[in-house]
Amino acid sequence: MSTELQELLDSNKQWAADTEAREPGFFSRLLKQQTPQYLWIGCADSRVPANELVNLLPGELFVHRNVANVVVHSDLNCLSVMQFAVDALKVKHVIVVGHSNCGGVKAALHDARTGLVDNWLRHVQDVRNHHQEWLDQLDIEQRVNALCELNVLEQARNACQTTIVQDAWARGQEIVVHGWVYGLHNGLLEDLRITAAAAEQVAPAFQKALRAVKQRYEGQRQKSPDDLQV
Repeated sequence: MSTELQELLDSNKQWAADTEAREPGFFSRLLKQQTPQYLWIGCADSRVPANELVNLLPGELFVHRNVANVVVHSDLNCLSVMQFAVDALKVKHVIVVGHSNCGGVKAALHDARTGLVDNWLRHVQDVRNHHQEWLDQLDIEQRVNALCELNVLEQARNACQTTIVQDAWARGQEIVVHGWVYGLHNGLLEDLRITAAAAEQVAPAFQKALRAVKQRYEGQRQKSPDDLQV
């Protein structure tokens, strides 16, 4: 085994011992804990550790991650996670979470070719193309983060339109979909205000959130680059 991998195993042993010493019975309690209230659909970026950002223990947050936090109706992986979370675990909140300066979004914005993932990022390019005219009006420094937020809104709307969420609403199950963005530069989560608890709320929530994002970025256009999110 390589030295690097052995270091990981050694660190794991130390972490387990320290955790048990700090909180006796932690792991035995964890065995019984699988009742999360939240499904987090986020980016696979290693700088965005879902549980830590909201200070929740394992078992309190059900997590699915992929490049650029995409929710599409052909992705059986994401849909399977959603179906288990909604139908079996009865989560009450589905939260699509993007983050600033996302590498996948940046690649989609600039048509960068990186390999197989280019095909996956076509979904984000679809978002870019739909909002291209507005994005072109922004300062160059704003465009990546603006697209990160637009992508969250579009993917949250996609989550609302899945058969899983639609069927849950039809049978009266309590499930609310949200869209958030995480700032790598400050460690803070921001609610983008696309929040829907019923099918008829999706379209107005999306339009309201979209207007808010556009108004905020248009308000930043006269500021210096140092004032913008990075």
